Amino acid sequence: MPFDLTNELDVPYDLDFEVGFEPTRVKDKKYVINMQTGEPIAIIGESATARSHGDFYRGVWDVMSNDLPASDLEGASVNFKSARNGGWTMLDVTLPKIKTTIDTPKHSTEIAQRLIAVHGIDGTASPATWFGAIDSFCTNGMITGDYDKVRKKNTSGFTLSGFQHELSKAKTDFNLQGKRLQKWAETDFTYVSVHKLLEDITKSERKAKKMYELYMQEASVRGNNKFALYSAFTNYASYADERNGFSLRNTGNDTQAVSMFSREQEVSKWISTPLWWNVENLREYA
Repeated sequence: MPFDLTNELDVPYDLDFEVGFEPTRVKDKKYVINMQTGEPIAIIGESATARSHGDFYRGVWDVMSNDLPASDLEGASVNFKSARNGGWTMLDVTLPKIKTTIDTPKHSTEIAQRLIAVHGIDGTASPATWFGAIDSFCTNGMITGDYDKVRKKNTSGFTLSGFQHELSKAKTDFNLQGKRLQKWAETDFTYVSVHKLLEDITKSERKAKKMYELYMQEASVRGNNKFALYSAFTNYASYADERNGFSLRNTGNDTQAVSMFSREQEVSKWISTPLWWNVENLREYA
């Protein structure tokens, strides 16, 4: 939904609770308690700590609203996702005023900047932020940047000052990513063995077959190019139903939001491989 970033962040009521702890009967373990409901969320190590989701996200929000110009924040949309009974949460912000246009011979679409912040209190996720983009044509979300570098940055420990530093570079990095996407849009895949590439990059014949079908759908709109295949990847990371054939198995454990974010990280890893960057120059895929 559109949001005025000059206001305080409105964290959903069911996620904006104080965190408490209670001992368990298991040595060196304790319960994480939702103090709003009194219900236990998870069991974590006795020495582990957890701050509230609301405190974390309001800290991220304060940095954004203080450091980004008002013109970049205009019309921002905000979406919260959660899983594991509120133990895992994600803030997904799109900044439509920071955008670039990607043109193929058959199609044109706008890509807007995106920020993702993840926070867990159940021991399943360390606080982390990611930068990305969203395709306004199909609303596919994408994490941008080098997978290994982003992963190492996030696992080294989150700080607001570190986030502030990353935020200061985010617009420049987004513009560079826009140039990369445009180059992919201009990279002809008519004579590339896309199915073989997908088998090698996903390491799964079943996934490669479904992804190839998705690529052909994207190529019918965007043309046979590298950007169309990337769009197939981001479609896989954005939807999990009959629209793309990649439905999630219903485990009954409230994990869909985590699973979808894991897909985004999976795609980011695929496009960080040397194979993705050089496929059009490799003879075995011609």
